[in-house]
Amino acid sequence: MFPDLTTYLPISDPTWIFFVVLSIILFAPMLLERLRIPSIVGMIAAGVLIGPHGFHVLDRDSSFELFGKVGLYYIMFLASLEMNMQDVQKIRGRALTLGLLSFGIPILLGFGANYGLLHYGVAASVLMAAMYASHTLIAYPLVLRYGLSRRISVSIAVGGTIVADTLTLLVLAVVGGVFKDGVSGLYWMWLVGKVILLSIVIILVFPRLARWFFRRYDDGVVQYIFVLGLVFLGAGLMEFVGMEGILGAFLVGIVLNRSIPPSSPLMNHLEFVGNALFIPYFLIGVGMLLDVRAFVEHPNVFLVAAVMIVVGTFSKWLAAWGTQKVFRMAATERTLMFGLTNSRAAATLAVVLVGYQIILPDGSRLLDEDVLNGAMMFILITCIVSSFVTENVARRIAESGKPDDTAPGGEHDRLLLAISNPENVPHLVSIGLMLRTPNSATPLTALNVVLEDDPDARGEGLKQLERAAKISAAANVRLVTRSRWSVNVVSGISHTMKEFDASDLIIGLHQKTRLTEAFYGKLTTDLVAAVEQQIFIYRPVIPLNTVMRIHLVVPRKAEFEPGFGGWVRRVGLLAAQIRCPIDSYSGRGTLAALQQVWDEQKINVHAEQHIYNNWHDFITVAHDTKQAHMVIFVAARRGTLSHHNYMEKLPEQFERYFSFHNLLIIFPSQPATMTASAALRAGVPVKVR
Repeated sequence: MFPDLTTYLPISDPTWIFFVVLSIILFAPMLLERLRIPSIVGMIAAGVLIGPHGFHVLDRDSSFELFGKVGLYYIMFLASLEMNMQDVQKIRGRALTLGLLSFGIPILLGFGANYGLLHYGVAASVLMAAMYASHTLIAYPLVLRYGLSRRISVSIAVGGTIVADTLTLLVLAVVGGVFKDGVSGLYWMWLVGKVILLSIVIILVFPRLARWFFRRYDDGVVQYIFVLGLVFLGAGLMEFVGMEGILGAFLVGIVLNRSIPPSSPLMNHLEFVGNALFIPYFLIGVGMLLDVRAFVEHPNVFLVAAVMIVVGTFSKWLAAWGTQKVFRMAATERTLMFGLTNSRAAATLAVVLVGYQIILPDGSRLLDEDVLNGAMMFILITCIVSSFVTENVARRIAESGKPDDTAPGGEHDRLLLAISNPENVPHLVSIGLMLRTPNSATPLTALNVVLEDDPDARGEGLKQLERAAKISAAANVRLVTRSRWSVNVVSGISHTMKEFDASDLIIGLHQKTRLTEAFYGKLTTDLVAAVEQQIFIYRPVIPLNTVMRIHLVVPRKAEFEPGFGGWVRRVGLLAAQIRCPIDSYSGRGTLAALQQVWDEQKINVHAEQHIYNNWHDFITVAHDTKQAHMVIFVAARRGTLSHHNYMEKLPEQFERYFSFHNLLIIFPSQPATMTASAALRAGVPVKVR
């Protein structure tokens, strides 16, 4: 009466294959969330059920190999891309310690267990121990979801990954090379030489190529395809020289780290596509490798799998415990490191498959089918344990109210973007995203003022606001748009600032049309006089994500102004987002105050301090400034402590020395002083130049 559904299995039509996979990706997290089970576990378990060793709904065909490999590279690439390299520089000792312990302890314990308990040969025991030593950051998407990617323990785990996996892949290369014909000492020297040479090429060439590309093409789709192409190029070249591609993908993420800011639309695109499609595809494919029936047909698989799971899990816990004790970290940090480093997939799969394919002189395999099936169970169980541990500790940290121990504290964070020139729209939105507090719930606000005597301009203004909203939405940041009628632009902006209770105003630098025209222009001059809040005046020359260094010039006594902490924090956030160092120029006391604010706000800024005295000529600053650098000048309003006579000649200095550089001019907020705006309201004539 009912049709035999098994006649339609396994499904071979590409349309239905993709539908089944998408259904799993859609419904597995929704179902398991009710059971408080990490979605990653559901993906792997679903792969077991629908795979050739389960109900055989699908074959593990070429699509799973293709998308699975993309997902595997994606995990490694995103992990290194999310790292703050300035943080890593500070914790490199801890990351190296965890990496060496994560490799050394499993190798020693694993070799003893494989050789003594399972009675495998020396080569097989070493190769199996290498499977225990590797780890893949399967649980990293959970860290991203809870906003913990900048946590120190996460950075240590990610940094330790490259150490442990690199050493594991070297062991694989050595053991695999032993069984190749004609292998000599020159083979190992040549292998190491090729890997080092390729790494140098990636480190030197890829960042320069990325900056060149990003300066010429700003389309989000084109940039995404370009980055993905670099990831696969790096992975493919690493495979070509004899190593696993995951090492190349990880290295590409490190070198592109500075070119893809965390708050940029490109980063959002990369995370979205990876987490929505490629990584789940990879996890489902991992589950399809597990042959459950082998545990019934070959009871010895239970022993092999049990030894692998116990030794592998315990050794990773020991590595995290040792790192915690050596550096006196909290117990939650140890648990988070263990959760991230316990899962196996990438290098473990490579090791077991290579070992399974090596045929010994007597016709047997170096790693037999028991090891192959045991490794699949090992991968499944460690991924489940890793997911549960990471999910639980991440939830506890998030519920504690301190989800990120490196994130700056939130303040009044309402940025208003005044949009007029169509060419400046993407640049103003970009710097607005970089200056805002990461993960802030407060949206950006974009304003276009329409003059009452020019009603036809409203349509064009609405188009620019819509464009700004799309750019911001691509970075997963809400942007509120406002089109306002006014008798003049200054009053329209100042009234909107009050209505939205804005803390900062971001405008584009006036573009001179005549040589006799003032540098700032009348509009900017009037805005400085009318608005008490902090004002950022931005002139872009190159995209922000290609800036290599910031030169920050601060007037003496700026630390005594009430708005000092606000702009220092913003500049620190900007430098942290685009991940570039800062050269600070000011007096000794002001420089110390800058660093104090960054330290108190826990903003990791690599700043070089320069005591500066030649305030009437900035040729010294200009001499150290290259085209890929950005110059930030902190100005001051008349009547304030940090206002000096040389500021009257700043426009002349800008045009003489910094015409071809990104320029940001900051007028700090002055709510409690007799600034020009206060004087104007009081009826006192003030000349602002």
